[in-house]
Parts: sequence; structure tokens; C-alpha cells
Amino acid sequence: MRVLRRTLGTLLVLGAAVSCAASPEADARPGDGRPAALAPYAQLLPAPASARAEGPGYAVGAGTVIRTGPGGGEEVRRVGELLAEQLRGPGGLPLPVVDGADGDGIRLRLDEHAQGTGAEGYRLESGPSGVTLTARTPAGLFHAGQTLRQLLPVAGPGTVPGGEITDAPRFAYRGAMLDIARHHFTAEQVKRYVDQLAQYKVNTLHLHLTDDQGWRIAIDSWPRLAEYGGGSEVGGGPGGYWTKDQYRDLVAYAGERYVDVVPEIDMPGHVNAAQASYAELNCDGKAPERYTGIKVGFSSLCVGKERTYEFVDDVLGELAELTPGRYLHIGGDEAHSTPAADYAAFMDRAQQIVGRHGKTAVAWHQLATARPAPGAVLQYWGHDRTAATEKAAVAAAAKAGHPLILSPADRLYLDMKYDLTTKPGLAWAGFVPVRRAYDWDPGTYLAAAGVPESAVLGVEAPLWTETIATRADLEFMAFPRVLGLAELGWSPGPRNWTEYRQRVAAQGPRLDAQDITYYRAPDVPWT
Repeated sequence: MRVLRRTLGTLLVLGAAVSCAASPEADARPGDGRPAALAPYAQLLPAPASARAEGPGYAVGAGTVIRTGPGGGEEVRRVGELLAEQLRGPGGLPLPVVDGADGDGIRLRLDEHAQGTGAEGYRLESGPSGVTLTARTPAGLFHAGQTLRQLLPVAGPGTVPGGEITDAPRFAYRGAMLDIARHHFTAEQVKRYVDQLAQYKVNTLHLHLTDDQGWRIAIDSWPRLAEYGGGSEVGGGPGGYWTKDQYRDLVAYAGERYVDVVPEIDMPGHVNAAQASYAELNCDGKAPERYTGIKVGFSSLCVGKERTYEFVDDVLGELAELTPGRYLHIGGDEAHSTPAADYAAFMDRAQQIVGRHGKTAVAWHQLATARPAPGAVLQYWGHDRTAATEKAAVAAAAKAGHPLILSPADRLYLDMKYDLTTKPGLAWAGFVPVRRAYDWDPGTYLAAAGVPESAVLGVEAPLWTETIATRADLEFMAFPRVLGLAELGWSPGPRNWTEYRQRVAAQGPRLDAQDITYYRAPDVPWT
């Protein structure tokens, strides 16, 4: 349980073309024990559904043009411009983006009939005359571009090997959560995380905007939430908050990279920052002091007051207006100070409010013990020791048609320590080394409790920040484990750790070139 946390402180599917991969059994270099370098198509992460290396490739250089026709429109041109920016490298290749599909170069094509791609998938074909990226949607073209980046050298021009990829994701929802409430992170810092996630085809950023320790988003109708409630964080730091314009800008930035933002206002618990800002949100009418510790479960909105629901309506209404995505997350976990009947009554009202503002409610899986509204999504954060009765409630919700996002704490919580020597992080769910974060199957994870793969909307890796206050610590705890999250969400499987660890190692130079701080796991053969 997360309360204990706070208190205790693919296999690459290559179709018929396995010739481009080094076999795990025969990849050791004599004398050094290191695996041989994987061929480019075998290095890709997340692993594509199908890849075939064949024939000569295409040399990307000073004369290369990115072509976005025919009929691509402005959005496809934006995809092309962003790809050009990503591919230019330190040498500053020109890579002009032009309309029209004819001629050599990198060609971006929309084709609503593209086979085997779905809404986010793509085809990549490379030969001497160029590289053609084909997809049904601009999102698919963006993902194709991220694959193309991995087929080129980390720094500067090079040759895209000849071959073909057909690819599509296993799960629609592939997310990462960042808690900016316990410690404040700026919108610019979060943009950097968006770029890091998007290049590995993660398509959702869940922002934990509010908690006992701080309120991080401006709300016009309740200005003291940010102005006063935002002025604290764990350990007594200065805190901070985002203006609406900063949030809009972040949402737009993420959207250009096909990452949806899911904002979370945690309630009815985790609300001390709000209650410290407005005494009327407390049943006794008295505002508590701001809180800078890491305990949970002590705060609760006053369920019996109508003013509470006016507050919820105002906050969620303003947030819905700022957020083009379909989801609003309303928390719902660790409400230990809210009696069960009051909790159910509150969540009924909160879900209704979400629906009135045209959004779909997402809540932590404790909503299963109340009355999930039709269509509501549950986010499961249990672990191997979670009680069978709790899993049964989640399974019952799934059988009733509620999609599940899987975030098992002992697999995907990025704030769990790698091992005993890890300085940041907690260990209430146990240590989570890189292999444990990767080596499981979301489709069968809750099968014993009666949850079929069809009920799994996707996976998400949360990063709680009680002990994490810097960009370096954020990246160190996320990488390379978030790469496993990306593959679990995208690739068809099955998983093979021996092969996967080589592909993680192949990402090392790319992470280095992007100045990403990452954990050099001892069981990954880093170059």
C-alpha cells in the first residue's frame, strides 16, 4: 500500500528476418565477455511488431530532403519539421521540409488504408532512393520518425539500413506519471521529460498536480490554492505553481509530440494544501498549517458540505477547459480519514462533475470499493502482496466494463529504489531493478484474479517525488526503467530479458548524447 510507502519512508519480432540480429548464445566477444553489437534493426526499442533487414540502405546527408506529400496538410508538415529538428544533429544538416512525394529523401505519407498499422502504427521502408514513412494518421508518422532516429547514428549523418518495418502498439494507453506536488518541477523541466518519453512512443503524461504538500496549478475562482497552497513542498522548500498559460503551453508542446496530458486533482484525501488555503473546505471551518512531511491519509474534504462540491466543480471545470484530452484524474486513493460511506458518496458526485464537463473520470483502483461511474477508468497500483479481496474488487470492476491502467508498484513505480545502494527513492514495495520492471506481462498480470487482457487499457509508470527534487534524480530513477514501460506498452512480446538487456545497452550512447542521467544497471552490458 502507498500508505506504507510514505510512512516507511520484446522479444524483438523480426518476422522471417532474424538475420539482422546477433543471437544471445553466440554474441560474446572472445576474452571480454561483452555481447556483440546488435545490428540496427535489432537494436530498436520498443521492439517493432515486424522488421526485416534487406538490401542497401539510404545515406542521409547534406542533400537530404524531407517530403510531406501528397495531401499531408499542415499537421504532417509539422511532423516533418519536428523530425528535421531531431535529425539535424550537432553538424546542423539542412534537411529542408518540402511539399510533394516525388524524389529522393525521407518521404512522409498518409494512407488511410495502410495495412497492419492502426491509429498509431506505421510502415518504414528504406532503400537506395530514400526512406518512406507511411501511416494512417500523423501520430503514426511521428512514431515512425522516432524509429528512424534510432536507425541513424547518434551524432550526425549516416546510412539508414535497407529494410522494412510494419509496426503498431499493443496497448492504446502508454503512460508515465510525474508528481509535481511533493516537489515542484517547472513546466520547462517537464517538457524535457515529454521529449524523452515521446521518442520511445510513450503517449500519455499523467500530472499529479495537487497533494497535501502543495497545489501546483492556478485556479482563477480559488486563487489562494496556488498562491498560498503552492508555497510549500516536502522538506520545507519554496514550492511553486504553474500559471494557466504555462500549463496550456505544456499541453500544446506535449500534443505536438502526440502525448496526451492527464491532469490529476487528488481527492477526497491528499488535500491539506487546499484546506490550508481555504478554511471553508474543512468541516470545522479552521484552516490547518501547510504540510511538508510525507505521511498520508490524514486529510479529507468535508463530504457533507455543499461548498465542497462547488469547489470540485470549479476546479475540475477550469482544468477541463485547459485540457483537450479525454481524461480527468480524480485520485481517490488513501482516503483513510474519509468513512467508507462518505467516500462512496463523494466519488459519486465527483464522477458526475467530471462527466458534466465532458471528460472521462480516471481514479486509483480504490474506486472499485465504491461505485465506479459508467466508463470510468481504474488505475491499479497494487503489488504482489496486495490482498486478494482488493484484487477481486478490481476484477469485478473490470468485468463490469471498466478499463484498467496497470501501474503495479513493485514493477512500475519509478520512485522505488533499484537496490540497497540507491540514494533517492523509497522501498515500501521492495526494490525494483531494471529486470523486474520489464520482465512481466500486463496481459496476464491480473489473470489469476479474473482480469482478461481485453480489460487492460494500458500501462503507466508513476514517479512520486517525496525524495526527488532535481532533474538529475528524476532522470536517474526513470532511466532505464521507463524504457521497459515503453516496450511493455508498445511491443507484442513475448519478452526475453537476455535480448532486451542488449537493446537497453544500445540506447546508452543515445541517452549520453541527450545528457540524460541514468542508472547503469550492472546486469545491462553497457558499451
